[in-house]
Amino acid sequence: MSLVPTGDLVAQAATERRCVTAFNVITLEHAEGIVAGAEAAGRPVILQISENAVRYHGGHLAPLALAAASVARSGRVDVALHLDHVTDVDLLHQAADAGFSSVMFDAGALPYAENVAATASAARWAHGAGLWLEAELGYVGGKPDSPASAHAAGVRTDPAEAADYVTRTGVDALAVAVGSSHAMTERSATLDHALIERLRETVPVPLVLHGSSGVPDGELRAAVRTGIVKINIGTALNISLTRAVRDTLESMPALTDPRKYLGPARDAVAATVHDVLTMLAA
Repeated sequence: MSLVPTGDLVAQAATERRCVTAFNVITLEHAEGIVAGAEAAGRPVILQISENAVRYHGGHLAPLALAAASVARSGRVDVALHLDHVTDVDLLHQAADAGFSSVMFDAGALPYAENVAATASAARWAHGAGLWLEAELGYVGGKPDSPASAHAAGVRTDPAEAADYVTRTGVDALAVAVGSSHAMTERSATLDHALIERLRETVPVPLVLHGSSGVPDGELRAAVRTGIVKINIGTALNISLTRAVRDTLESMPALTDPRKYLGPARDAVAATVHDVLTMLAA
């Protein structure tokens, strides 16, 4: 297998009425664990690096991107590389040279007309550079610019507006607000499956669910049945990684070799990825 374009994985999933899952990468251990978990499950996967992760690494995209691409190329399943939640146009313009095949451009904090204009410009540039572009409409909970609740009035994606948005921007996929929230540590989100189905019928591109770590298994499987094609997961990996590090250091407080606690953390990420992919394939 090999490093493949995100658009190919999403298109195949859409054709087969299933989903492809994207997992957030913050460290090398994330990337290695994600690919190991995908290999164990025998499923393709997307490694996604967010603008926040780039900021954590001093604003330098290339080191983490090149490491993730190398891990992807060594994998025994198809792996894609995606740049997530980009608000900085300069960062968008680095994506192709850094090995990404896709970007999620996030102008969601802007008023609708400005969001359309900024996203259409990003899509034109991305397509000229050979990149697949995802955008977002509505307010997925848990972001600094979004309402406190994913269930607040007016935050969910409107199907008619979404269809207009896709037509006017030319994006390749649309992340929609249907009841999930970013950074949830409990799996208690309830999705609006009737809305997902209406969006699928109205919007001519694949639908993406952000904030999926807080969504129970049954809700995720139902979301795929009603129209979600790409599922993003980040916080669940961080919970597994952090728990493994904490457990190791608590059991061996004199430990100083990071390999001794990052190894179990990487294995915990792999186990979580395997479980998610296996559950979604059931």
